[in-house]
Amino acid sequence: MPRLRLLALLLALAFAGCQALGGGSVQEQPADRAAQSGRVVRIVDGDTIHVRLGGVEETLRYIGIDTPESVKPDSPVECFAKRASAFNERLVAGERVRLVRDVEERDRYGRLLAYVYRERDGLFVNAELVRRGYATVATFPPNVAHERDFKRLANRARLSGRGLWSECVGAS
Repeated sequence: MPRLRLLALLLALAFAGCQALGGGSVQEQPADRAAQSGRVVRIVDGDTIHVRLGGVEETLRYIGIDTPESVKPDSPVECFAKRASAFNERLVAGERVRLVRDVEERDRYGRLLAYVYRERDGLFVNAELVRRGYATVATFPPNVAHERDFKRLANRARLSGRGLWSECVGAS
């Protein structure tokens, strides 16, 4: 009987590890990256938010992902853009978030760059958007800490026909 319990425990732990690596969203944070916390005060679109950090409101662009454009000047609203923005809003509007940087702090437009985690449950927002088919992978070296994770999640979303992968012709 003790061997059966041990085997059951080992199987449960193995299953949990597989879920963390493949079935669920990625939730690991790079330990060696600078991190800070703030509150989301506005959603711009599927991959850009405004965060209040220490009394200052910053525009923040999620690292490693891209969602269809909904607010780009002189451009039409792209397929699935409104849904990506709405899903991002459901994930983070009003939430306290932990921001983890990669190599570069800002993009060429002056936006803060970060991997975003909800504080209440540790959900890795960038990865969740990709996993659920609301975002594609957009790699801009040297910010590549989660590139492999994002590519794996995007491939699974595409193969499963989740989100934009089932509704948008030519999704990349």
